[in-house]
Amino acid sequence: MKVGGARTEPIAASRRGVAAPGAPAAAVAAQRVDSATFLGITRTEMTPAVQAAIQTLLGELDELKSEVNRLKARLDEAEGLADRDALTPLLNRRAFVRELGRARTAAQRYGFALSLVYFDLDGFKALNDRLGHAAGDAALRAVAERLNANVRESDVVGRMGGDEFAVVLVQADQATAEAKAAILAGAIEHDLGIPGDGGARLRVSYGVREIHADVDPEALISEADAAMFEAKRRRQAG
Repeated sequence: MKVGGARTEPIAASRRGVAAPGAPAAAVAAQRVDSATFLGITRTEMTPAVQAAIQTLLGELDELKSEVNRLKARLDEAEGLADRDALTPLLNRRAFVRELGRARTAAQRYGFALSLVYFDLDGFKALNDRLGHAAGDAALRAVAERLNANVRESDVVGRMGGDEFAVVLVQADQATAEAKAAILAGAIEHDLGIPGDGGARLRVSYGVREIHADVDPEALISEADAAMFEAKRRRQAG
């Protein structure tokens, strides 16, 4: 702690009257005032006015620390809200790119495989046009819930915008990720339970790319997106 720019060291625990760890600063001050010295001032030199000033100062520092903690909690809450997609419980694109970068760094450091899956909902525009935006929003939320329910806690799921979603699969090479992507696609293509939809199912196109350390997150997303469009093209051609 700094008081008036000078660094002060806590009185040794062996001295009489030292407060228990975690005690409020004002309580610490009260006990230190009764000690032999405080800030190099002997007890005989410490007048009641000095003692009161010290206790007031440390009490104010306690209040300042509490206010800083409250502000930090509010900032953490605001950051969490800023990371969330406006419609679904998933990360938005900005937060997803950040977490993809972190996952890539961890994979490089610890030597595990990492893959990215990029999903696009085929027929979503037709559903939106036929049933309205409320039904379209419900479909997007249902897809988000299906993805969240079928990945591990360590995986990362985000909505990239519109009807596109992405998943980072931890400890998954290309083959493992392709198998998992097929499972996720099957979960999405199952009846989403949209009112008025009559049980119609959205089809899903997806692309998979194993993540390498020398490719930046945005480039990885572009590669997976391109693989998804190629898969869509092949399916439509077939």
